[in-house]
Amino acid sequence: MSDESQHWAPRDPSGAAAAPGSHRGEPPGNGGKNRKDRDRKDRDRKDRKNRGERRTGWRRAIPTWRMALGTVLGLALLLIGGFVAGYQFVDIPAANAAATAQSNVYLYSDGSVIARDGDVNREKVKLSQVPATVQHAVLAAEDRDFYSDRAVDVKAMVRAGWNTMTGKGKQGGSTITQQYVKNYYLGQERTVVRKAKEFFIAVKLNREETKDQIFEGYLNTSYFGRNAYGIQAAAQAYYGKNVEDLSTAEGAYLASLLNAPSAYDVVAHPENKPAAQHRWNYVLDGMVKENWLDSAERATTDFPTPGEARPPTGLSGQRGYIVQAVEDHLNRRGILDEKTLATGGYRITTTLDKAKQDAFVKAVDTNVMSRTSARRKADRNVRVGGASIVPATGEVVALYGGIDYTKQYVSNATRRDYQVGSVFKPFVLTSAVVNDSTTQDGERITPNTVYDGANKRMVVGVQGPTDYAPANEDDVDYGDITVRTATDKSVNSVYAQMAQDVGPGKVRDTAVALGIPTDTPDLTASPSIALGTANASVLDMTEAYATLADHGRHGRHVLVGKVTKDGTEIELPERTTDQAVSREAADTTTAVLRGVVEGGTGTAAQAVGRPAAGKTGTAEEDRAAWFAGYTPDLATVVAVMGQNPDTGAQTPLYGAFGLPRVNGGGAPAETWAAYTEAALRSSPAKEFDLETAPGSDEEDEPPLDENPDGGTDPPSSSEPTTGPSDTTESDPAGSIPPTSGTDTGGTGGTDGGTNDTAGATGGSGETRSTSGTGGDGDGDSGGGGGAVEGASGPGLPGDRPV
Repeated sequence: MSDESQHWAPRDPSGAAAAPGSHRGEPPGNGGKNRKDRDRKDRDRKDRKNRGERRTGWRRAIPTWRMALGTVLGLALLLIGGFVAGYQFVDIPAANAAATAQSNVYLYSDGSVIARDGDVNREKVKLSQVPATVQHAVLAAEDRDFYSDRAVDVKAMVRAGWNTMTGKGKQGGSTITQQYVKNYYLGQERTVVRKAKEFFIAVKLNREETKDQIFEGYLNTSYFGRNAYGIQAAAQAYYGKNVEDLSTAEGAYLASLLNAPSAYDVVAHPENKPAAQHRWNYVLDGMVKENWLDSAERATTDFPTPGEARPPTGLSGQRGYIVQAVEDHLNRRGILDEKTLATGGYRITTTLDKAKQDAFVKAVDTNVMSRTSARRKADRNVRVGGASIVPATGEVVALYGGIDYTKQYVSNATRRDYQVGSVFKPFVLTSAVVNDSTTQDGERITPNTVYDGANKRMVVGVQGPTDYAPANEDDVDYGDITVRTATDKSVNSVYAQMAQDVGPGKVRDTAVALGIPTDTPDLTASPSIALGTANASVLDMTEAYATLADHGRHGRHVLVGKVTKDGTEIELPERTTDQAVSREAADTTTAVLRGVVEGGTGTAAQAVGRPAAGKTGTAEEDRAAWFAGYTPDLATVVAVMGQNPDTGAQTPLYGAFGLPRVNGGGAPAETWAAYTEAALRSSPAKEFDLETAPGSDEEDEPPLDENPDGGTDPPSSSEPTTGPSDTTESDPAGSIPPTSGTDTGGTGGTDGGTNDTAGATGGSGETRSTSGTGGDGDGDSGGGGGAVEGASGPGLPGDRPV
């Protein structure tokens, strides 16, 4: 075959050969034109693909789907890369130093040591030693899905990190694994870097250790309060038993503490018991929901009140109370929370003056504790609380918490469960001046305003009589007396009416402005507020009286002057003051309270030997006797309280010191005078610089009717026409014959929410009654009756009809 025969053209479908230079299937002669058209279209498509569709208007601002997809993929690659890098470079470290925290040191203002809080209280146990019900209680409280979920809660961590970066505060939500990593490997600081480390360590730990191992570590490192680290230490600290012996109810209570140890310790803070019970119920209900606890057993489970704390002996005497108060101060002011402080290493300089602190202890020992006797049953119930503040600076210079921190854990200086009695009454007068208040007759209220001091006088509101008619001591009718005299004698009927005239809500606002916390128990806006039914602490009352002493300027009290760790000083909040009440209102009150010391129920305070102002008071059923007073440069409050050492229950002070009653003008005022004299001994006496309200100058008093023997008129036999029925109870102290008291107060005053007698010259103690009534000015009954200090003559302990 020749070479030419090798070249042949493919046949088209019709069998004809394609013309040279043409594409298959194209007619001969058109190949060049068609090819050019096709090439041009190909080039146009490529140009459009390279350039993209040209977009105009608002569409130019919206990313294309290619751009969006690219961004998402880029972020995903970045996150994956960051996770891989973090997982590779973040290793599980050794246990941090906080796992074996060092002691904190507490100092007086002069640098001398008050106390060291000791080594961390921790005893590790195996998970198998922890009862299953206790384990379940902790899981119900902290992480119910611990055994089934991942090691980390990504959503909660992102939320926590964002809130930290944007300054929105603390954020919870960590799993048990994360909390264990924080406690054991890292620290309590809240930063994004720490949270990132926590994430990767938790992921790795979850791969290298079992859930049981992690849970065991968590139980052994968690902080439960009372300086107890770990479930075993907590079992001993709160119930005096090993963890193996904890009941379901006790385990649920300890689990509740993990959320906020100090807030839920019902022994250290009795006022927080409702919150603690709510948290405890939440834990048990969670156990039922998760089928860890039978509903029938849940229904029969009672709240297990823990026992008294048993602090180390290094905190004996007043040292433990001071440490407790300082820790609470740092926590409440946002300086250091309790978990951070518990890691140790802090050097804390307080504002306490060692000489003044020692003087307070000596004054209590001399005027209170030395008068007790082991032969008298009532004396074993005697407790004392005290606080002293410099008005100009707000510095707490002395604090008396109780007999001994190792014997009584609760501080009498800071507890808020005793009525303050008539030491609250000055706030009513202050409020009257602040608000330019008037009587029902339209007369402006001043110290010289005359009120009807009749016994059981019905309080009258704007709409007429109310159901509130507090009794005066010994049912004494004082007739028409001025506010000044009613303060000297602490007359209930006058102050209840005055509180109604001013407005109970305004009285409450004035008390808060002076320094009484808004969350004070029973700080209720009703006429009975004047008689001291509120349960403010001794320290609260001292701050309020310091405001009066500082001419109405108020600033929060200060207990800590400096805090350092590893040589670095921690910034403390700056104290600010404001004119809480007008100067003339504060100074008018001071002028009237000087009369209480000069010739009223508080004459024992004259032993201070310098100008002083003050007020006596007594709690319901004589459960506490108060004296609150001040000089121009020092405000101090002393309270003698009754508490059963075995049960912790409040008890009347009937028979203590061998007296029928303990009243505010007795041991409390005497202790106040002894302490204040010693504390200010090296300072010259100062006169009060007062600018009183118009019409406050002292005037002659209308005479009181007197009996031939010089005493006041006998109690009226008439009873109020409205109000609750009378109640009479037997003498709780036994039949104590009438005797003259030792108080040197004025005659017949009202004190507290129920009757209490402070004696005149040689008068008996203070008489209290729970049968009095309280009202809100609208006819509702409730609250305590009057509290009266002062009439001369004997008084019997026990409740009296009102």
